[in-house]
Parts: sequence; C-alpha cells; structure tokens
Amino acid sequence: MEQQIRLTKLANCAGCGAKVGAGVLAQLLDGLPVRRDPDLLVGFDKSDDAAVYRVSDTLALVQTVDFFPPIADDPYLFGQIAAANALSDVYAMGGEPRLALNLLCVPKSMPDSAVHDILRGGYDKVYEAGALIAGGHSILDEEPKYGLCVTGFVDPARLLTNAGAQPGDVLFLTKPLGAGILTTAAKADLCPADVLAGVYARMATLNKAARDAIQPFRVHACTDVTGFGLLGHALELAQASDVRLTIDTAAVDVPAEALELARMGVLPEGMYRNRRFASAFVQADGVPLEVQDALYDPQTSGGLLLAVHPADADALHDALRAAVPSAQRLGTATDYTEGARIILR
Repeated sequence: MEQQIRLTKLANCAGCGAKVGAGVLAQLLDGLPVRRDPDLLVGFDKSDDAAVYRVSDTLALVQTVDFFPPIADDPYLFGQIAAANALSDVYAMGGEPRLALNLLCVPKSMPDSAVHDILRGGYDKVYEAGALIAGGHSILDEEPKYGLCVTGFVDPARLLTNAGAQPGDVLFLTKPLGAGILTTAAKADLCPADVLAGVYARMATLNKAARDAIQPFRVHACTDVTGFGLLGHALELAQASDVRLTIDTAAVDVPAEALELARMGVLPEGMYRNRRFASAFVQADGVPLEVQDALYDPQTSGGLLLAVHPADADALHDALRAAVPSAQRLGTATDYTEGARIILR
C-alpha cells in the first residue's frame, strides 16, 4: 500500500497565496514592449484576468493560465480547486471555457496514485464546466504544482473587464473571504474540520453559476478575487475604471473563525504582500485590524467582484442569491478626484 502524504506539507506557500505580489509583478512587467493589434482586446498591460483576442465581430478567444502549490492535502480535492481557479478567469471575462491543457509539476517521490488523483480532480471539474482537457505538460519539481491553461469563447459585445465600472454602480461579491487565513491555520491544525470542509467546498465551486446569473443584467465590470485579496483586486478595478469604491465592511462575508484567527495573528504571507501593495490607496479609519486583514487575505478560487448598474442591483441581487447563496452587496462606485481609491466603512 502506498503511503498517504499531506500535500500541503510539501509546499512553502499554498494556492494563490504563492502569487508574486501585485506591486512586484508591475515592476517586473514595466518596460516590456507592448505589441499593438486592434484585435487584441485585452492584453497583459491591462492587469485583467485573461487575454482576449477578437476572431470575428461575434467571437473572441479568451485565454488564461493559472497553477499553484497544494491548497489541500487530498490530491483529488487539490486538482478540483486548481482547475476551478483557472477556469474562473474565463468566467470573469464573461466567457465560456472550451479547452484546457494540464500544467503539472511533481516530485519524484510522489506516489503515482496521488498524481493520478490530482489529474482526475482537474478533469472532473473541467468536464463539469462543459470544457475538454486535450493534453498538457509535466515536469519534475521538488514542490508539487498543478493548474491549467484554459481557452474560452466570448462575444466581444458581452466581454467583461475590470475597466468598465461607472459612478453609481453597485458592488457585489459572490463568495465569502477568509480562505487564505483558514487554510494557513489548517497547516498548523488550528482550523476546525467542519469550517475547513466549507472553505474547500467553496474553493472547488465553479464561478459558472454566478456568471450565468449575471447575463441578463447591465454588469459594467468584473474580476475574480484571488491571490491579491479583495482590496488588491478592487484597487485594480478602481484604477482601471478611474472610480472610487466605497465598501461596507459589515456586508462582507467573513467567517467568524477567520476573524478570530486574524486577531491571533494567524495570517498568510500573501496578506502582508497585498497590504504593502494596496494600503496606500485605502482609507480604513476605524475599521478593526482583523477585518482589514481579511480584506487583504489572498483567496484561492474566490468569487466574482462585480460593478452593476444601480437600476439592476436589486434584481441582480435576487438572481445571484438564488444561484450563489453567499452573494454579498458590498458598496458603490463614485467619481474619483483625488485621495484614496477605496474607502472602507
């Protein structure tokens, strides 16, 4: 019988917490030549979730790639979460995933059964999304990693980006926060099993239901909340759209266990990177530190952050709550003149 392994013990970072910080990433990309093409609707210079290339007036390709170290000990669950996270970038652009390629790094010592289960988890989640896995690439590495390169389709007229928010828009988020805090605690056996099971279930849930629910409504901007945390991704949306966002922190769904762990100082390294990147643009007077920590907490396979026409907000909220019960109405977008891009209440 092959010995069971705890995948998270094989990695220094977990899930999207392993991402290079947004500020560092911007420096690394600075100065790289940007090739202009009128059919490249979204490129790497946009700080968006995926690249989009127009093929015709009614069809555009959406392409993304995402992979990371284990966020869960169970190989099958890790595969599911990694796949759901990669597919999310296509949903965040309003697209429909169609084709995926595996990206896999495995240590020589990893049992074949564990590798098989990682791949099986990814396959099952991709097929749930209605897409296909058609191959991929694998290498030997001291630390396991898994993810996907995903191609999807979108009608350019229905393309969503992080740059379209307008003053007056209402903000929504479709999954709770706290995943980074809780999974960090789990590595030290500090997270209750039932709470951790709920976190894993949410991370393995596709953002397809949320994407489907928003189709009839005037959604002006969208991004998924992953490694840069809610405030990191909200800042990118605010800057790209040239608006100010006001967020009602009492409306944000953060498990009580995550807040208590944050008070204890049980926090992922990525939280500190996200705070360094975004805090200069955030006004958080009077907001408890543990709440701020949760808003900077890196998420893995997090929810969609939406900016919606105010006239559609109530109806969209009803539609979202029917599709994704944890959907939250977070705040509003307003004109930006100067000062903080994000106001926390």
